[in-house]
Amino acid sequence: MQNNLALIIEDDPQLSSIYQEAVKAGGYEEVERIMDGAAAVERLKQVIPALVVLDLGLPNIGGPEILSGIRAQARLRDTRIILTSADARRAGELNDLVDIVLIKPIQFFTLRDMAARLRPAN
Repeated sequence: MQNNLALIIEDDPQLSSIYQEAVKAGGYEEVERIMDGAAAVERLKQVIPALVVLDLGLPNIGGPEILSGIRAQARLRDTRIILTSADARRAGELNDLVDIVLIKPIQFFTLRDMAARLRPAN
């Protein structure tokens, strides 16, 4: 696992930027933003992130498919996942597959604190 790598998989540029800063403030040194589901799948083939902040509604490949792909790979078993969505019902259906569900709108300090809680010990 790349001990301090976090991936922000969110297609809204403003939210993606805010999430990136929140996760950095939560102690992750390397934070990458990915704004497309297909690009996220490709990147996940190359890296083993410590944390993924995953939006459900993404272009090309949706969050649920990405989540299933992450959970199906043994090499990603220790990757922690924060699921973000405006759809509480849909996010709740995936609650057992993720570490934390956050319903939009998400406060900066909330994401910062949740990311810090999931950060691996160095």
